[in-house]
Amino acid sequence: MAQWHLPAEVVICISAMAGSLHARLSARLLALFTGVLFARGRRTVASWLRGAGVHKDYKNYYYFLGSLGRKIRWVGSILVRRVFKTVPVGERILLALDDTPTKRYGAHVEGAGIHHNPTPGPADQRFLYGHVWVTLALVVRHALWGTIGLPLWGLLYVRKKDITPVLKTYKVKFRTKLELAADLVDWAVFCLESLGRTLWVVADGAYAKRAFLSRVLKAGVTVVSRLRKDAALWSLPKPKKPGRRGPQATYGATRIDLTKRAGHRQAWQTDTFTLYGKEQRKQYKTFLATYRPVGGVIRVVLVRELKRPKGWVAFFCTDAAATVAQILEAVADRSAVEQVFHDIKEVHGAGQQQLRHYWANVAAFNMNLWMHTLIELWAWDQPQRALTDRRASPWDDPDRRPSHADRRNALRRLCLQEEFLRLQHDGPIAKSLQKRWNQLVNLAA
Repeated sequence: MAQWHLPAEVVICISAMAGSLHARLSARLLALFTGVLFARGRRTVASWLRGAGVHKDYKNYYYFLGSLGRKIRWVGSILVRRVFKTVPVGERILLALDDTPTKRYGAHVEGAGIHHNPTPGPADQRFLYGHVWVTLALVVRHALWGTIGLPLWGLLYVRKKDITPVLKTYKVKFRTKLELAADLVDWAVFCLESLGRTLWVVADGAYAKRAFLSRVLKAGVTVVSRLRKDAALWSLPKPKKPGRRGPQATYGATRIDLTKRAGHRQAWQTDTFTLYGKEQRKQYKTFLATYRPVGGVIRVVLVRELKRPKGWVAFFCTDAAATVAQILEAVADRSAVEQVFHDIKEVHGAGQQQLRHYWANVAAFNMNLWMHTLIELWAWDQPQRALTDRRASPWDDPDRRPSHADRRNALRRLCLQEEFLRLQHDGPIAKSLQKRWNQLVNLAA
């Protein structure tokens, strides 16, 4: 097996994650992560094993993925604790929640089915065959690079009609995306309760339903999401009259029409907010209302662009005391999870592993998520000049924020340079050979 020497902080984190596995299997986790980092071409598990230098023992690694998939919850919880030891967070922890599909091929891929395609493209492919993953990511802000998403855990959604007898033997039961999302939030609350911080979750409007909101609110989590324009909102209840029997009313008696509120010319305010890494001026209206899926009072924010005054969108927050700036910043930071989906598919090749077993697919997808997080943690305190060297691309902006691919390639270069430095212990190396080696490293990573 090729012994690529990863940085000490990365090895320590992976070793801690492997501590929750059987001692006989724990060493294989480091080898697989090394393979994910150095895999070339199509990112199948076979390319992972080639990148890690695994040859004769390759079958055991396929079996290992199946066993790893059953212990994702415990391995991921260790990573969460490592994240908060590296990344500084404030009093409010923001989590982003969304789902994404990965295309698959073959009739015997367990858990795969036909799903709606969120990116139909020029061919207008409304449906695709593959897996759908409900994913939870921690949203943090870097002092230089802005908002970054750190994926923590992904659960596989399987339609009820795709639950085969084989999946039933794995004790896989049908659960909706809302139930899976609530499970992810409950897991995050379990992992983060010792920190004593306020937990916020920002999700797409598809998750703003009672099945998800009721469970999350019971856990003490604040939810920010998009609101339908025809949402059934009600006014605040009137105070209970003295001496009147019965409990205080939860909902008001007047129905609130968002379209009429947005169409009214008065009460619009203009302010500047920091969204998507830059200052933007927005027009907004905000008010309190009661919403039955939430079971109480919410803060509603209507936003419209200054250039398009007729178009507007509505957002809500389950914390009535939240400010407009906090709500809009949380909505804008949700784009970090969309960037995560792009990176794990384009950079790490999520969905290309060519696995059929249900639990092996779960393990492979989460390893792509964790590899993304490990790279971001390693690069968190690295200077930008160590992550991006754009001297070979004079047409590029040298001050541009390093992408995730830049950070991945920087980690690769560091590992290759470490191998070269180990060769120098055997004797001096000519400067011409050192220069040629640096050129080869830049081409390889």
